[in-house]
Amino acid sequence: MGELDGKVCVVTGAAGSIGLATVKAMLRQGASVMMVDFNAARLKVVAGELDPARVDHVVADVTDAAQTRNYFSRTVERFGPIDVLFSNAGLDGKLMPITEYPEDLFDRIIASHVRGGFLACKYGLPHMKDGGSIIITSSIVGVRGVPANCSYVMSKHALTGLMRGLAREVAPRRIRVNTVNPGPIDNEFMRTAEAHMSKLIGRDAGELFDEQIPMHRHGNPEEVAEAVCFLASDRSSYTSGSALMVDGGYCA
Repeated sequence: MGELDGKVCVVTGAAGSIGLATVKAMLRQGASVMMVDFNAARLKVVAGELDPARVDHVVADVTDAAQTRNYFSRTVERFGPIDVLFSNAGLDGKLMPITEYPEDLFDRIIASHVRGGFLACKYGLPHMKDGGSIIITSSIVGVRGVPANCSYVMSKHALTGLMRGLAREVAPRRIRVNTVNPGPIDNEFMRTAEAHMSKLIGRDAGELFDEQIPMHRHGNPEEVAEAVCFLASDRSSYTSGSALMVDGGYCA
C-alpha cells in the first residue's frame, strides 16, 4: 500500500521540475493527481506520459480567479473531493538592484507566487476534505534575505506568512498547512538564476553554493518531492505551521 492510496491531489506548476517530480512521487504512493500549469504544450506532453486513469491536467494561469475555480471544479468532477493541495507555481525573479528593478516584472513575480497561492487556498479549501493537507512552495529566501532579488524574496516571505496564518485558521478542520523550502536545486530554474548571478559576482555561482551548503551539493527535484509527499501523507498528522527546509543544511 502507498502512503497516499486513494487521495486526490492538486499540483500547480506541475510541468516544472519540482512539480513533475512530485506528481510522479504521488502516483507511486497511490494518489490521483490533477496537474495544473500555464505551459500548455509541455503540460500536454508530460501528462501524456503518465497513467491516464489517475492523472488529468488543466491549463491555467494561477493568478486568474476564474481559471483557479475551474481547475478545482475539474478536479472534483474527475476524482472527487480534494485531500492534498500543493501550491507550487511561480516565476523566477531577476537579479538587479532594487533601484533598477522593473515594476512590471515585480508585479508579475508577486502575482504568480502570492496571488497564485492566495487564490489556490481561497478556492481550494471549500473542495477539501477535513484532515487534508496544503503544501506551499516557499524557498530558503522565505526565511532569509539575499540581495538584488527583491520581488522573489518578498514573495517567498509572503507565502510563509500565508502558511502560518492559514495553519491556525483551518486547524478546526484538521487541515494542515506547511511550506516546503528548497535550497539550491539542480534544475533549469536554478541554473538560469545561477547564470545571472555568476555574471554579477565574477565566478561560478553553482560552485559557490556547493561550497556554502554543508552537504556540498545541490539537491534534486526528487528530494523535494519526497518532502512534499511526507507533508501530504498521514505521517505528518501533527505537523502544521512549519517550514520544512530541504536545503542540505544551508540555513542551519
